Amino acid sequence: MKKDRKEQKGKVQKGITRRGFLTTVGVGAVGVAASSTLLGQKAKAEEVREAKELTKLTLVVNGRRRRVLAEPRWTLLYVLREKLRLTGAKEGCGRGECGYCTVLIDDVPRYACMTLAVEAEGAKITTVEGLMKGEELGPVQDAFAEEDGFQCGFCTPGQIMAAEGLLRANPNPTSEEILEGMSGNICRCGSYPQIFKAVKRAAALK
Repeated sequence: MKKDRKEQKGKVQKGITRRGFLTTVGVGAVGVAASSTLLGQKAKAEEVREAKELTKLTLVVNGRRRRVLAEPRWTLLYVLREKLRLTGAKEGCGRGECGYCTVLIDDVPRYACMTLAVEAEGAKITTVEGLMKGEELGPVQDAFAEEDGFQCGFCTPGQIMAAEGLLRANPNPTSEEILEGMSGNICRCGSYPQIFKAVKRAAALK
């Protein structure tokens, strides 16, 4: 019996223990990091920007080139609202959950609160203000007004931009595709039936 236990103990000691595995992985990670440094993959000091360092940006917003000075950490939402005074996009959760800040970047709906302004440089940015022609509402905006696709209205700009992005990609969506396309936008008032009707109406108007 004692002999069997000794044999089993010997087998365990010869295998890889949890501690040994973690130690091996840690050493390997350090080795990879060291190799990367030696290969010159470490960023040069002059390429690293301070968080509060102002950078010149040129953003194409609603067809206009807008030049701004922005910190690298500023979100697109912050720049649109506080620097360009385009307040259609709203700040709700600030972490990509509610969809109130939705804008189009190269015709694709994106959360402006989760997009850095520097990331959007060179892209085509469209906000809810950019859907209008002078004082005339765009088709999606018209549809939301006709179908009462809102109550308090706070989420409406984001809902409209999500619908606009959906219809640009798919002009004749099915009910299931509308449900999926609008799923990233929350309406705390619960106006979803009217919102879906508005999207269908907008598809007919476009």
